[in-house]
Amino acid sequence: MDAVIIDRGRGPEIAGTRITVFDVLDYLQAGWDDKGIAVVLSLGTDQVRAAREYIDNHPGETQAEFHRIKERIARGNPPEVQIKLAAARDKLRARLDSACQERSQGNGNAGRPG
Repeated sequence: MDAVIIDRGRGPEIAGTRITVFDVLDYLQAGWDDKGIAVVLSLGTDQVRAAREYIDNHPGETQAEFHRIKERIARGNPPEVQIKLAAARDKLRARLDSACQERSQGNGNAGRPG
């Protein structure tokens, strides 16, 4: 079966995967060949070729969207997301600290089967 590029609302992606043509484009622009891209993204070379063909057939829109993606990544998360991430990290850190304390006090096997 030939590899197909579809759009489920996240932009063009390789059917049966969550790999977008922009993922492939990133590697192409870094000078990778199809076989190397296939290995690192766990794809078949036919899937990489399909993404490359899509990129070649839609150069303007693909490059424009790729540029927008890169700009968004460079901006980072907005402040409200950074606050939520920091709170989640703090909560995780507290849970890990508590688990480490319990373990060091000899309660490391409490609640574990065996």
